[in-house]
Amino acid sequence: MNYKIAVIPGDGIGPEIVNEAVKVLDKAGEKFGFQLNYTKLLMGGASIDVHGIPLTEETIAEARDSDAVLMGSIGGDAKTSPWYQLEPSKRPEAGLLKIRKSLNLFANLRPAYLYEELKAACPLREDIIGGGFDMMIMRELTGGLYFGERHTTEENGVKKAVDTLSYDENEIRRIAKRGFDIAMKRRKKVTSVDKANVLDSSRLWRAVVEEVAAEYPEVTLEHMLVDNCAMQLVRDPKQFDVILTENMFGDILSDEASMVTGSIGMLSSASLNETKFGLYEPSHGSAPDIAGKDIANPIATILSAAMMLRFSLDLDEAADAIESAVKQVLKDGYRTGDIMSEGCELVGCTRMGDLIAERV
Repeated sequence: MNYKIAVIPGDGIGPEIVNEAVKVLDKAGEKFGFQLNYTKLLMGGASIDVHGIPLTEETIAEARDSDAVLMGSIGGDAKTSPWYQLEPSKRPEAGLLKIRKSLNLFANLRPAYLYEELKAACPLREDIIGGGFDMMIMRELTGGLYFGERHTTEENGVKKAVDTLSYDENEIRRIAKRGFDIAMKRRKKVTSVDKANVLDSSRLWRAVVEEVAAEYPEVTLEHMLVDNCAMQLVRDPKQFDVILTENMFGDILSDEASMVTGSIGMLSSASLNETKFGLYEPSHGSAPDIAGKDIANPIATILSAAMMLRFSLDLDEAADAIESAVKQVLKDGYRTGDIMSEGCELVGCTRMGDLIAERV
């Protein structure tokens, strides 16, 4: 089996962590009998340096022609990088919004899982985390406030800014279906998060989610207001299985969930369209202050690569092997600096990739 994978190393630590993910993928390919053919593409600051813009039409076309996209991290230091002297539409992060929209990547999956070996890094008390937690945040990614009409005006000498939050029922229905499909493979519970006590868009969201829920009688649905959900994530995170929510709420809640796992360096993510095609990337940023020092944590990118095997290529056995290898490395006491604890062995980015590849 041969697959075409577009690889976007990106900026900062991106090239380092992507290299380790590719190393692990190749080891899985050797063991399970598949081959990944990689095409490297430019995006973000790396693309600005060469093309003057964060994302070219050629890169979009090449990505679209692939079976999946594996990406590192995008962006740099907003205070010192010349990329941030450009207008917002030409800065590195604009490429992210454009590729999501261009490839119709409307469903963002962000797992938040607490490894037994990393419980000490969790900021929550032992009695709260109990036996750990394992949730999937399903965030709508191409609609809502981030993509609505916006403008800034001045009226009678007073500046006024307007951002528009809008969803239609089809946008809600397709993300809801993805959320319930994922729940069917997990513990069969969906928590739909909205602000239906205030927003019309949330009231429509809730109504459409209930319609979709009727098609999945095995899945338990509960509704939760976003402010309550933010509180519940730190009060009792193990209650959640799949959290289904709109773009801005998902952006905020997924970052909160990442911190209760102990390190954002451990968190993978996937962005999917209506087919099996997806873009896979770590949840963390480009960390330009540690780029090139071989100290970045590549685990989030490696776990994102495992998600790619599972959701886009249907190579579940290989994905399981990578995830098990990560757990084994942690059990064996190896740590990068961000998850280091007493009694463990400190390793760099490259060594961590080697250790995981050896255990696949």
